[in-house]
Amino acid sequence: MLKQLFISSFLILAGTSIFAQQKEYSCSHLKSKSVSAKTPTLTTAQLSETEKYDVSFYKLDLEMSNTSTYLKGSGTIKGKTLVTTDSVLFELFKTFTIDSIYFNGVNSTFSKNESVLKVPANLNPGEEFEITVFYYGAPPTAASNPLGGSGMTTDSSPSWGNQVTWSLSEPFSAYEWFPVKQVLRDKADSCAVNITVNNSLKAGSNGILDSITDNGNGTSTYHWYHRHPVAYYLISVAVAEYAEYNVYAFQGTPDEIFIQNYIYNNPGTLTQFQTEIENTADFIELFSGLYGMYPFANEKYGHCMAPISGGMEHQTMTTQGFFEQSLTAHELAHQWWGDYVTCETWANIWINEGFASYSEYLMLQNLFPNQAAGDMQQRHTNIMSQAGGSVWVADSTDESAIFDSRLVYNKGAAIVHTLRFIVNNDSLFFAGLRTFLNTYKNQTASALDFKEIMESVTGISLDDFFDQWYFGEGYPTYTVNWNNSGNNLHLNIKHFTSKNTTPLFTNPIVVKVARTGEADTLIRVPITSNNENIFIQGLANVTNIVQLDPDNWIINKINYIKKDTTLMLSASEIADAADSFKIYPVPASDYVTIEGGNDNYTLEIIDIRGTLIESVTFTNSFQLPVRNYPNGSYIFKITNNQNQSAIHRFIKL
Repeated sequence: MLKQLFISSFLILAGTSIFAQQKEYSCSHLKSKSVSAKTPTLTTAQLSETEKYDVSFYKLDLEMSNTSTYLKGSGTIKGKTLVTTDSVLFELFKTFTIDSIYFNGVNSTFSKNESVLKVPANLNPGEEFEITVFYYGAPPTAASNPLGGSGMTTDSSPSWGNQVTWSLSEPFSAYEWFPVKQVLRDKADSCAVNITVNNSLKAGSNGILDSITDNGNGTSTYHWYHRHPVAYYLISVAVAEYAEYNVYAFQGTPDEIFIQNYIYNNPGTLTQFQTEIENTADFIELFSGLYGMYPFANEKYGHCMAPISGGMEHQTMTTQGFFEQSLTAHELAHQWWGDYVTCETWANIWINEGFASYSEYLMLQNLFPNQAAGDMQQRHTNIMSQAGGSVWVADSTDESAIFDSRLVYNKGAAIVHTLRFIVNNDSLFFAGLRTFLNTYKNQTASALDFKEIMESVTGISLDDFFDQWYFGEGYPTYTVNWNNSGNNLHLNIKHFTSKNTTPLFTNPIVVKVARTGEADTLIRVPITSNNENIFIQGLANVTNIVQLDPDNWIINKINYIKKDTTLMLSASEIADAADSFKIYPVPASDYVTIEGGNDNYTLEIIDIRGTLIESVTFTNSFQLPVRNYPNGSYIFKITNNQNQSAIHRFIKL
């Protein structure tokens, strides 16, 4: 077992005590990263018209088959006006033929501009309305849709031969198969999906299967009802010759969670995937412990198989091409991250994909621990295959950017891992995640909403983290020079970055130290500049600096680690470096005196987790009251007018 030590456990006589020049790196632009909802299917004026009402309910009544995308039936939107309006605007793809539109039960006129429909209305604020569109036709294919989407597809499984018709609406393709308002912030309170199919077929969708009606003509209607708020793109349907295989999960309560699986009726399908399907129960129980109870436990979780290369997290019933532990865990995690709480705009897709991807790692760490380290290393390797790129999606209409596997998925997951390291307390970290989910449940949220919650729960400022790792680009490359003599160790840690737009990364870093006759020791080192000098006393028998960041908390490369005998080491040299400031008494319980040279200084008091407790300015000397500080270790960071800093350790008793 490694011995883990924090840098404050040692006597730090000077961090950058022969002042290291620091670069100013402001987080001010972070506050300007708000983005309005955008969609490539509507103009700004049309989008503003959709903001005149809230959707409360979607109902679909459709006839479908597993061999064609042809649809016939109706789609209903119920809503409530927010302002006075003379019309209601929504979308349905232009290739559908509209038989009629009913407004509040009365056959209505309507206007159509490409895929944009407007129904005349005379509504005051707070009035409820209902629009039902009767339509038929074939949705667009990827080739015929100028946006390249396919809201509805039919195909056969290359592995099993089953023919399937299924929907996939994310991010902008719901209108390709039903009448809809494609605005993330406007979740419907509930939805009903009624699908009529040949008796040999099954139709899967959201929520509870209330009933199956035999129509007496060789067809049956599957009546699905979902009684939870749902984003437009998470409403789904899949039709095929399915077999049903169901299991149950428990999450610390007597109530079991129904896991309903529509899998191919090929007899070999269940044989191959049964164990993986049953693992879903373990994953639900794990994530319920980490994130809070499964959000839709009173209905179900489940899967519909379709010939896609991965999965799509349709609310309560994921569409999935196959069963593999990481894929299944990822799509399940979306029920918390993406479904229960949905990204406010597509620019904030990290809320969905970053946390679902990190959930894959958490699944491995908790259930298959031998695979976890390799998973994170592979993510880092992929991220660093290119120098730049931000997790933040600047263009929220660019589908390739929204679903960038390197940046949104892998870097998105990796920086959640980094945040966990910065918090340095798993109880607080997961409490922050649960608080965020509970605060924004059944709503949408942004990355900055998440930041605010985590800062409140942990007491840590995350300005630098978001500025550097979320909005910023690139990664650090470290060089480590070290020297030791007796019980003294001097570490010089420098880093440069792969993109000039992010010139500094201020996350801590772990140094793995080999010692004769001792277990390897992990030292957590604070990084506040591109050039850090850390002096440690009381660390005997050091033979080597083995590794930097051995547990892959940080996306980084190592240039080199080497012993440098020119680094100062003697007790007198270290004492001289520390003597540029006198701090006494140490430890202290009421006051501490700080004496410096003839200059103006800024003193920052930082706790062991890196939280800035207080910042004060002084000239020459200063007496700091500390009686209200909690007992423990602190870092005093003292900066002069030339923006040069020294670091000292202080203990409050």
